Amino acid sequence: MELQAKLLHVLQTGEFERLGSSKTLQCDVRVIAATNPNLKESVEGGRFRSDLYYRLAVFPIEVPPLRRRRNDIPLLAMYFLAKQNSKHGESIEAISKSDMEALQEYRWPGNVRELENVIERAAIISTGTMLQIDTAAFREAPGLLAPDSEQGAEPGIATSARTESLRAARLQDVERAHILAVLESCGWKVKGHSNAAEQLGLKESTLRARMKKLGIKRPNP
Repeated sequence: MELQAKLLHVLQTGEFERLGSSKTLQCDVRVIAATNPNLKESVEGGRFRSDLYYRLAVFPIEVPPLRRRRNDIPLLAMYFLAKQNSKHGESIEAISKSDMEALQEYRWPGNVRELENVIERAAIISTGTMLQIDTAAFREAPGLLAPDSEQGAEPGIATSARTESLRAARLQDVERAHILAVLESCGWKVKGHSNAAEQLGLKESTLRARMKKLGIKRPNP
């Protein structure tokens, strides 16, 4: 909060002083700020200054989550594939139509980072010129497929308690496998830079609770 007050002063007056100096310097800058958290909620929770928020929010641009812009998925997938080809010297040229459809149906709780991770894992294990994506997890998780409630679709009605129970069991298996894959890709980091909670779009406490519920423990080195 103290740093926020200093930043607000610079934005309002265009003036600042270097550490250890009493000389006031002038600056003329344009600020482009980006953030994942909802700043309005942070303001209401007392974690972000309202005056700084309104100073920054002159021309706000909201980028919807990936599940609400599915038409972007093919373009992003091919971009990440090209990135992997350049990084590892691969020559993978295409993604099959069925795999691309599976990518577009998935809800992507981990947003764009999760999509990039999926493409990177697939590029590592693929042979030949066609990207080989393990879409079984997507197809076996009805609760994670499109359309979702954010797009106005009504949830499906289970035909029986047994059907609902089986579906929940499958979803747990998929969720466990997904969290394990992200943890392994992040070196089992739950906090700190590039941690698994960040990749999954969860709070650290939420991820630890899910790990405990799903019986996920870090293997011994």
